[in-house]
Amino acid sequence: MPTLKDKTLFITGASRGIGREIALRAARDGANLVIAAKSDAPHPKLPGTIHSVAEEVEAAGGKALAIKLDVRDDGNVAEAMAQAAERFGGIDILVNNASAIFLGTAQQTDIKRFDLIQSINTRGTLLCSKTAIPYLKQAENPHILTLSPPINLGKNWLGGYIPYTVTKYGMTLLALGLAEELRDCGIASNALWPQTTIATAAIEFALDKALLQRSRTPAIMADAAHGILTSDAKALSGECLIDESFLRARGVTDFEHYKNDPACEDLMIDLYIDP
Repeated sequence: MPTLKDKTLFITGASRGIGREIALRAARDGANLVIAAKSDAPHPKLPGTIHSVAEEVEAAGGKALAIKLDVRDDGNVAEAMAQAAERFGGIDILVNNASAIFLGTAQQTDIKRFDLIQSINTRGTLLCSKTAIPYLKQAENPHILTLSPPINLGKNWLGGYIPYTVTKYGMTLLALGLAEELRDCGIASNALWPQTTIATAAIEFALDKALLQRSRTPAIMADAAHGILTSDAKALSGECLIDESFLRARGVTDFEHYKNDPACEDLMIDLYIDP
């Protein structure tokens, strides 16, 4: 079975949610995990810090390096990548997971708020990817995985919260563009997005707590990410992948255990996914 043993994964936004779950899934293989996020101290409402996840990674069988990271800070990103490479002898995989959400219309979105989500989502993805590339060029089977949606230009997705949509589609364009730019280097770049909403702090606090019952756990995204990141980088690149579709193509047929509420029969389809 393909494994991430001894691979070094640099994961942004890894202190909770999907980033944390991807880290723990890789840790069970015996991977090296760079837990990079802003949360280095406990939050009164949000569980998890880079240090608590690092402890979980070690307990799961991996090696961990916790780094406080602001993906908007050029110097911070460069220093973090250098520190990770020095600690583990290189970087094999970058997971662009850090993201900010605000579901307001153009009229409702303050420009300073847009600047924030744009700087984290699109600019942060570009900055982290650009900084990681020299290290990835030295790796065997290197991957960049960006957690962003398929570019769906249906009118229903354009009217409601276009400022946020612009930043998430920007992440996807970067993922697709990097795949072509780096194809001759053997570095894969793909985007991954969930079929349904995922039970994370973003759902609970930024959207609607009631959606937690209609969501899947982050484990489905972690399993899909594991499958992508253990694939041949030269064979799988430049794709917008959906967790359920990808896993089904790999032979997975049972998705019941991914439900956050086992009794739920009405899962909520995620943003940008047509029914």
